[in-house]
Amino acid sequence: MYSYTWDFETGGLLLNSSPLQFSKEPRPVYYQELDILGFDRFWKYAKDDSAPYMWAEANNYYYRGKLVAQTKGGASFIAPQIELLELPEPEGKPLKLVDLELMTSKNWQLIEARAQETIKDIYNFYLKKKDNVDVFYVAFSGGKDSVLALDLVQRALPHSDFKVLFGDTGMEFPDTYSLIEHIKRYCSSEGIDFITAKSEFNPIDTWKKFGPPAQRMRWCCSVHKTTPQIILLRQLLNNPEFKGVAFTGIRADESVARSSYDFISYGKKIKGQYSFHPVLEWNSAELFVYTYAHNLFINDAYKKGNSRAGCLVCPLAGYKNMFFKEQCYSCNDKGLPTTTMFNDIIMQTTSKRFSSAEAELQFMNIAGWKARRSGRELSIAENLFSDYDEGDSLKCVVGNESDAWKEWLKTISNYNIISDSEVSFDWEGFPYKMLVTRNNGSTTFIIPEIGNSKQEIQLKKALKIILKKTAYCIGCHVCEANCPHGYIHMQEGQVFIDNSCKKCRLCHEIDNGCLVANSHRLPKIDKKMGSINRYGNMGIEYDWIKQYFKTKDDFWSSAHSLGSNMIKNLKAFLSDSEITTKKGFSNFGSIIDEIGVDSPIAWGLILTNLAYSAEFNWWIKNIEFGNIYTAEDLKELLSEESDNVKTHIVSAFKNILISNTVLANEIGLGVCDYYIKSGKRYLNSVTRKEWQSPDSRVILYALYKFAESCGNYYQFSLSRLLDDSVDSDGVSPTQIFGINQESMIGILKGLSINYPEYISVSFTHDLENISLREDKSSEEVLKLF
Repeated sequence: MYSYTWDFETGGLLLNSSPLQFSKEPRPVYYQELDILGFDRFWKYAKDDSAPYMWAEANNYYYRGKLVAQTKGGASFIAPQIELLELPEPEGKPLKLVDLELMTSKNWQLIEARAQETIKDIYNFYLKKKDNVDVFYVAFSGGKDSVLALDLVQRALPHSDFKVLFGDTGMEFPDTYSLIEHIKRYCSSEGIDFITAKSEFNPIDTWKKFGPPAQRMRWCCSVHKTTPQIILLRQLLNNPEFKGVAFTGIRADESVARSSYDFISYGKKIKGQYSFHPVLEWNSAELFVYTYAHNLFINDAYKKGNSRAGCLVCPLAGYKNMFFKEQCYSCNDKGLPTTTMFNDIIMQTTSKRFSSAEAELQFMNIAGWKARRSGRELSIAENLFSDYDEGDSLKCVVGNESDAWKEWLKTISNYNIISDSEVSFDWEGFPYKMLVTRNNGSTTFIIPEIGNSKQEIQLKKALKIILKKTAYCIGCHVCEANCPHGYIHMQEGQVFIDNSCKKCRLCHEIDNGCLVANSHRLPKIDKKMGSINRYGNMGIEYDWIKQYFKTKDDFWSSAHSLGSNMIKNLKAFLSDSEITTKKGFSNFGSIIDEIGVDSPIAWGLILTNLAYSAEFNWWIKNIEFGNIYTAEDLKELLSEESDNVKTHIVSAFKNILISNTVLANEIGLGVCDYYIKSGKRYLNSVTRKEWQSPDSRVILYALYKFAESCGNYYQFSLSRLLDDSVDSDGVSPTQIFGINQESMIGILKGLSINYPEYISVSFTHDLENISLREDKSSEEVLKLF
């Protein structure tokens, strides 16, 4: 990766052979972007887009090596503010275009050397795989990176030996569709096969059925991009188990997530397929120099200030980019999609109520829809599935009378229909039956005599997934694409599964079992734990707990300042945290006393236990890390409760968190912004934060509590720990403490080295095997303190 400097002579970039430590992703700035931002009020320039006028790094604008302006802020309907720093040209003279011809000639030797290295890598990988692969193709998006990747691949490989595959989401920029027409003509003239994959669903319809995508619910990529591509290639090759190599335009500098990509991956994007990222280590300076040097097509979206060419309304778009999209694509006269179409659906499907048009506009400007984590924020969400563990039986209720379960059950077991109301099947060599009852538009399924062994926990999970699919499936084809053998087919919203199904259950490996179910999912308050209003409106003051620890069980009969309601709340809290039992001060309480009740380690252990009590369980499962919640926001999350209970719970947490800075700030359960008036504390907002310095023994304790609560299931994957969408009695330590994937991997590595008698981990397939010793328990982990 070459570094670069600004070149005063050309107004462009000058590459040099010294390695680049950090790329600021420079991009060219054309007159269209300057006009949209309003620079035409200050600078003179011709409306000429044959070349850029300057360059930008993020919000900084450079003209011939000088930082001349910056922009700040911006949102969908708010223009970024301009801050002028220096005159680009003296005396207000017109701006000069970048001399692209001279710039490229100065950089030719270095950029061609860079290209030749990449071309060689592409060709060598092609030679290595060509006898074992059914198809090579360039995964083409219409963005600058895929244009670069296409040009390098076409220079490296015979044109008849690869295809160009455009995944048309139906949500592309109009400028992207214009560029696609150019690329099609180019491919036709060069003997390159250009193909387009597109979902049978109109995105306008899927947005209305799923609800708008969000940062943690990006169903749109699966439904409108990946899945249509897989199905198209299967059809063209007449081979459901084809092996393919996708050449992508992914670059590491584009995002933090992509910076961790390997050059070659297998099965990460598309199961059973290779992804080769030939330009992974190219920076944007190299990309644009090459683009201009070889006169490649440039998507006009970039000339209009869009830093990336993607979907019109995307939950991952930045605020400034949202502004450019609205300015460029809110309407058109060509019948193409517009941002307005999707914005209207956001407002039609949100469950939020607005007091004025200004409040609606603010919601769109802050992009509140992007943070959606469940169906609670959707007016269209339907609760079509419920499940209940009832002793030695599992009961599931599906909100329709669909017979699709008869197809989905094939993914679990071969089965026999005994009667209209009874089905028998096998699982792990043991016989089971399922009783089916239809009643007033719903269907109840009861699986009797099913326990909580490891095998039966997996069976319950599989049954819930197929019944969720039965409840919500609209035939989006994602499950069809996930089946590596081509045994699943969807037509007109109906599913058909071949009797030869191998029961690999890869079709189950979808968020919450079904993308529609996941998008509509309504978080549950676990009534099994008791009342969520455990601590009244007072909560538990930290000082009460410290007072208790001074005298332990003698506290109740000694002189203290607590009233009867305070005592009631404190007793509930000490019981919930397992500091006390019915017999009095517990062994766990003694360990906390020895550690010290003012220690973050002690509160990490206490919070692990509290995660299995009603009020704290609700907080942990519903209050997202990094989001700022006002008191009204918290009440809105408690929509199923009465106004009185809402007020109590918010007040209780306010007092718990403000009084206990160790739990609130150091552990991160809720950092409070508050003020005091007339001796009373008033909450402005609260934000959960990641525990920055977690004690690995606390995490080990939390892992055992998690396993024990999941029916003593001691083997699980890291992805399961990180997936808080799974309905489970166990609460993952990542959900309790906000520990990210990288940190969790480090903790697990350390635990397996320091405490091999408790835990072992396998670092293959993305750390997919975490094993706890079954002869140990959470109680025994406490001996490590």
